[in-house]
Amino acid sequence: MFLREFLYFNKSDRRVILFLLTIAVSALVAFFFLGGDGMSNSGYGYQSKRREYENGKYYHHYPNKYYYVAGQKAELFPFDPNTADSTELLRLGLRPWQVRNIYKYRSHGGIYRTSTDFARLYGLTQKQFREMQPYIRISSDYSPASLLPEVAARQAHHDSIVAKYSIKIKAGEHVQLNSADTAMLQRVPGVGSYYAHEIEIYRRRLGGFSNVEQLKEIDGFPESSLKYFTASSMSIAKLNVNKLSLNQLKRHPYISFYQARDIVDYRRLRGPIKSLDDLRLLKDFPPEEIERLRPYVEF
Repeated sequence: MFLREFLYFNKSDRRVILFLLTIAVSALVAFFFLGGDGMSNSGYGYQSKRREYENGKYYHHYPNKYYYVAGQKAELFPFDPNTADSTELLRLGLRPWQVRNIYKYRSHGGIYRTSTDFARLYGLTQKQFREMQPYIRISSDYSPASLLPEVAARQAHHDSIVAKYSIKIKAGEHVQLNSADTAMLQRVPGVGSYYAHEIEIYRRRLGGFSNVEQLKEIDGFPESSLKYFTASSMSIAKLNVNKLSLNQLKRHPYISFYQARDIVDYRRLRGPIKSLDDLRLLKDFPPEEIERLRPYVEF
């Protein structure tokens, strides 16, 4: 019946009808044979496999994939658990209460630094995690600052110095007490980081060590370590007792407040101090303390 009516059309009309039918048939064939391969990735279609550079690494991006969670269809796509919104997390098949837990974790400063951190999400099954893991993309913004190249280089330099000085010196070898840094001090048997730090602090307060025996003034310092040190008085910082104020004088470990006050009073009443022997007349300067102070003063 249709064919008979078709023949009643004039020649130009028949050509138009045949052309439209051809287009319709071609469209149907393309739809059935090509499927969604030509569709853009809107979040629900498929896209062709591609290799993409992201956060300093190359990733293979595959077409969006679907899997089932508790009988419901869920979608798989690249996501960052630190920034994904609730819509994306729900599309991944997570339950609303799981999404709330993620938001709460992030609001309290929690950060997913690796893909395995996401596995700790309460209620996430092993199957779900295995499905999601290839799609987890952690931005470098959330990596520890210690992984920055300049920080890592500095740490590597520090580690090399520690390794260099970690070997203890042998009997007969010595360390110069007034010039060694804390790393070198730790090479002395019996001296660790604590005593190396204490030596540095006391050396700065004194102005330098005049002899090795002064190390005994550090609380608990092991006497067995003294034989590994030498001290040179050439590098000692001197105190000018005729110019320094009371506050400046009493900062030295060997000068108390009362001794500093006596020095200032002596200068005011009798003039400049010419030698430490001038202080022997003062009750706060017994002979042993004058001798201990001698390497540190000048006039």
